[in-house]
Amino acid sequence: MRDNQLVGYGLIVGLNGTGDKKGTEFTIRSFTSMLTKMGIAVDPALVSVKNVAAVMVTANLPPFMKKGSHLDVTISSIGDASSLQGGTLLQTPLKGANQTVYAVAQGPVSLGGYIGGGGGDSVQKNHATVGRISGGAIVEREVDLEFNLRKDIKITLRQQDFTTAVRLAEIINDSLNEKLAYPEDSGTVVLTIPEEYQSRVVELVASIENLDIQVDAPAKVVLNERTGTVVMGENVRISTIAISHGNLTIQVKTQIKVSQPGPFSKGETIVVPEREVSVDEQKARLILLQSGVTVDEVVRALNSVGVTPRDLIAILQAIKVAGALHAELEII
Repeated sequence: MRDNQLVGYGLIVGLNGTGDKKGTEFTIRSFTSMLTKMGIAVDPALVSVKNVAAVMVTANLPPFMKKGSHLDVTISSIGDASSLQGGTLLQTPLKGANQTVYAVAQGPVSLGGYIGGGGGDSVQKNHATVGRISGGAIVEREVDLEFNLRKDIKITLRQQDFTTAVRLAEIINDSLNEKLAYPEDSGTVVLTIPEEYQSRVVELVASIENLDIQVDAPAKVVLNERTGTVVMGENVRISTIAISHGNLTIQVKTQIKVSQPGPFSKGETIVVPEREVSVDEQKARLILLQSGVTVDEVVRALNSVGVTPRDLIAILQAIKVAGALHAELEII
């Protein structure tokens, strides 16, 4: 079972002059078209939309949602509105990928931020052009699943792993005393519905949810070079390797000096930049890591020589290239 994504195009009204500008053609057309459907004829050339903003409305429709249920929706400006603060979303149909309307959204927008200013100064908190309406969409059409009529079900693992898939199939078979489940691949286990659970699939799934299984965590190292963050799982292992990492720092200082000629002379005032370049290379220390060391031992060894998180990123990348890091290296 999975969520279905819904999307719709709508208008937000009631803004305090922070809506789309006059040149936003699609907002003007949408607004005049809406008024025309209400029996109000207007000239688009005379319409001002500074209190109106065109937005995209998105939501996720979970499985088994019934008619009349409420969904949270996210509203995002697609024009040049500066803020959606204080606005109200008008009735907006939300469609699935098959262009069928499954829900309708409407209501006041909550931002969790603001933007304001005056006299050339401005202040902004959080993002003022994206907001939410909690429970702002009403489900009008259900996704027909016929869950209890299924002859088999496929269980999808959140983290794909061959070992975990095999273990799950074995545990299900042991609990049912029949070999009805088998791993289709690293992320899917197929289960044939037993005779006693025909038309009672919900009960079967509930019993499977309560089974205990030991998940096989993959060995992975995640690096974020922008923030210097390094995350390593306990299964990460490193072969015997020697590491030498030195720091080279180059600093350039620029001082601006002014050459001022004497009074009543024909000289010119000249701005002269003076640059001072300094190079500092720290001595590198050699670290020897034995085969099979754990993450804790690696961190302790590197911390002992004052390695920073950004240095650690470079070191781990070099260890991976050397073939000594037995883990997947992911850079985000």
